[in-house]
Amino acid sequence: MLRFVQLYGLLSVLLRAAILSSQSFAIGGLLFVTLVLEPSSCTLEVNKQKILQWTKRWALLVAIFQVTSLLVSGVVVMGLGDMKLSEVMGANFVRAGIIATTSALILAFARSRWKQVYLLIPAVFILVASVLTSHAISRLGTRFPLLVFTAAHQAATAAWIGGLPYLLLCLKRASPEAAQELCSRFSKLAQISVGALITAGAMLAIIYVGSWKALYGTSYGVMLVAKTALLGFLLILGFLNLRLVGNGLASCSWILTRLKRLGEVEVAVGFSVILAAASLTSLPPATDLATGLVARNEIAARLAPRWPHFYGYVALASSPQNTAPFSSSAPSKSSARPSSAMRPILGGPIWSEYNHHWAGLIVLAMGLLAFLARAGKMPWAQNWPLLLLALGVFVIYRADPENWPMGPNGFWISFMDPEVLLHRVFAILIVAFGAFERKVQTNVVLRQQESLVFPAIVVLAGALLLTHSHNLGNVKEEVLAELSHTSLAVIAIFAGSCRWLELRLPTEDRIRSVTAWLWPLCLLLIGMLLLNYRES
Repeated sequence: MLRFVQLYGLLSVLLRAAILSSQSFAIGGLLFVTLVLEPSSCTLEVNKQKILQWTKRWALLVAIFQVTSLLVSGVVVMGLGDMKLSEVMGANFVRAGIIATTSALILAFARSRWKQVYLLIPAVFILVASVLTSHAISRLGTRFPLLVFTAAHQAATAAWIGGLPYLLLCLKRASPEAAQELCSRFSKLAQISVGALITAGAMLAIIYVGSWKALYGTSYGVMLVAKTALLGFLLILGFLNLRLVGNGLASCSWILTRLKRLGEVEVAVGFSVILAAASLTSLPPATDLATGLVARNEIAARLAPRWPHFYGYVALASSPQNTAPFSSSAPSKSSARPSSAMRPILGGPIWSEYNHHWAGLIVLAMGLLAFLARAGKMPWAQNWPLLLLALGVFVIYRADPENWPMGPNGFWISFMDPEVLLHRVFAILIVAFGAFERKVQTNVVLRQQESLVFPAIVVLAGALLLTHSHNLGNVKEEVLAELSHTSLAVIAIFAGSCRWLELRLPTEDRIRSVTAWLWPLCLLLIGMLLLNYRES
């Protein structure tokens, strides 16, 4: 049961993210049909039916994820609290889950002759149920305004991010004139949504964070900053699309193509923002933490450059002449080498830093080789994806020494630890996109779908990294560790997005040439952050 509880923290975030994403796409589809597609003069019945079909599928996923979340949460509550099933059924999260599940099933199995206005009723109840499981419901003094702001925040997300995939679906076969009208209508809806999103988000941040110190000194604040950074990236993409719509989609043959490709990245980054929002719900609001805040000087000390640890050794206690090379002070190059008076250390902060630094060295080499390959000066540099295979093997073998294959914990038991589980998932993703990307770099892959594996998995890995947490037993140390991981996640999402645009944009597009240089730069930044990673 204890191992399941440890895994529950990760499962709850992933299930919350799945619920928020599926409900956004379900509600977004209804809003798109009602506010964008039907009022336009270019409405096609086939587009309307496709969108409604996808809306129902997302609603069915909402019901499935809600039931799964209820079962998992119920097992944990009954196991830890020694509660009966009848007592658990009266809990707020169970009631909200039942409302959401019932409403989602009604929407999923609604008959085709129902009008959209009727379908919006269960959609509203899905939104209400989601708000009832947010932080707002537990705030006694400011509950009502927080409920309103949370509902507006989620509704705006559904209208903007949830409606984008359906706009891309309609643009596939639309004429330039029809695409212009649809994009103009959606742009107006998106602008209203962005305004509501920023306003509601700012009010929620003021209440939940409370001070500037809590913004950078708590896990909640760090995740909120990451979410804001991703939202800023979204706004840049949205602004570029708004300019394209304003200039007229028929003015140039590749303008519509650019709008579609930027829209694809908007959807991916929007999903990452939703995952960050799900991570926020698993963290206590920063304003509730009166003590244990990380000070600026502590952050500066942790981020100060120091020589990385490439040896998993420390000095033996019986050898006073040897100082531990992995102490909080910066070691010299000579002290970082193992000697006969040193022993290996498996697990703990030292081993974690050792793993991160080796991974950083590999990623840094990847970035440098990617730059050389992009410059076309050294053709052999295009084999840089082979380093990804080495990195994947390294993560599997060395990241968790207390688990298989190095430690006593068996293969299946090791997956019950959420941190180990994420490490294994990341290792598999690394090996997968390393194999695909080498084919792309060496011109073996002919289909574009295969070439998109690398950027898609990089974005996915960055989004999953937002759920990564450290149970170090010290609140400040956990915040400092998450500060590094959250930065890595945001840069990875940006890197994958730039690589996606390089592959998808027309060759004559100037944005394509810019993004082609940006993603290797992101790899270099990730490598340097990993090389300077510290847990002590």
